[in-house]
Amino acid sequence: MIGMKQKSLVAFAAVMVIIAIMQVPCYPANCYSVSYYLLESFNSPKQYKLNVAVPFLLYDYYKEMDHRQVSIEDFAKFVTPYPLTTIADKLWEIYKTPEDFANGVLMIVHQIPYSVTLPAKYPIETIVENAGDCDLLSYVAASIMKAGGLDIVLLYYPNEAHMNVGVHLPTPPRYARTSVYYVIYDGRRYYMAECTGDNWMDGWRVGECPRDLLGAECQIIPLEGLEERIPQLQVSASYKSLLPSTISLTVSPNFGVQLSSFTISGQLLPKMQNKSITIYFKVGNSPWNVLATTQTDSEGRFSYDWVPRETGIYLLRASWSGDDDYSCADSPTVAITVISTFLLLIFVATAVLVCFGVAIFLTSSQSSYMAEEPILPRDMR
Repeated sequence: MIGMKQKSLVAFAAVMVIIAIMQVPCYPANCYSVSYYLLESFNSPKQYKLNVAVPFLLYDYYKEMDHRQVSIEDFAKFVTPYPLTTIADKLWEIYKTPEDFANGVLMIVHQIPYSVTLPAKYPIETIVENAGDCDLLSYVAASIMKAGGLDIVLLYYPNEAHMNVGVHLPTPPRYARTSVYYVIYDGRRYYMAECTGDNWMDGWRVGECPRDLLGAECQIIPLEGLEERIPQLQVSASYKSLLPSTISLTVSPNFGVQLSSFTISGQLLPKMQNKSITIYFKVGNSPWNVLATTQTDSEGRFSYDWVPRETGIYLLRASWSGDDDYSCADSPTVAITVISTFLLLIFVATAVLVCFGVAIFLTSSQSSYMAEEPILPRDMR
């Protein structure tokens, strides 16, 4: 039998192991990932596999944004080119003309399963959740085309409750297998690009029109004033298999006073220099906001000195968009508490008063004790 002393040693060792494990930084899975296939051209059987990785923080960012659609003018806010710029850049590596580029985008959205979805969602949400209906697929296609420099509009069909994209091309589409359909807006032709359908290799091409939309009333929605809030982050996109990366994050101190300085630091692994790290924060129920963007040094380390202006409990995260070799990564969330200077002064004043009161009480008690007449034995009276 194990004696009490041995049991105590075993228990102590177990506790120390648990504490040691809890102190090891814990990293979540790197990011959301999805892959899309592309044809080099309709005349070539050559295929490419585009690997896309989405930072968790980028998905959370759009989940917390406004999803209301009060009028058709609200449709434009769901077109978000910036986070998908890396996908557009990769498409331009294999496509040479705007028409080929636009058809490549259609190949991507034709691989996203169709699913009626309410309320509306942003392209990052649709890519991560891998499902969407006509408007969501149109937002993804419009975002990538816009990120690639194409001039586009949204096409809304109120009687059919349908949406697709209109894309301006310098010349009429060459690969359309039917009569070419377009709308005219501001003196320019915008060729129809239908985003639904699950046949990515032989689906709708630019200029082709589904039968149920022939002659349908169409409202043209220009894309102006896109993305008033830019999240700084982008998805990773590569024709190679992306390698994993991680980011650590620490904040010192984790408790402080309003307008005092906090140091936010961390490290990107593997160690890479001149990589942009975006630091995000939120207070209470507010959405995630960009705090700062900083660069890594030769050891992959980054640091940023920050002076918070508001009080409350802050949540901080750091994120990297990845590159052509490594997938994106998010840091663990770190919480800090910031209190007001006024509250600190009240706390200090209260503590001083309490200490002063205790000191007076102790001094008074000691004086009363020394002033008492000593009690003498009977035989000494």
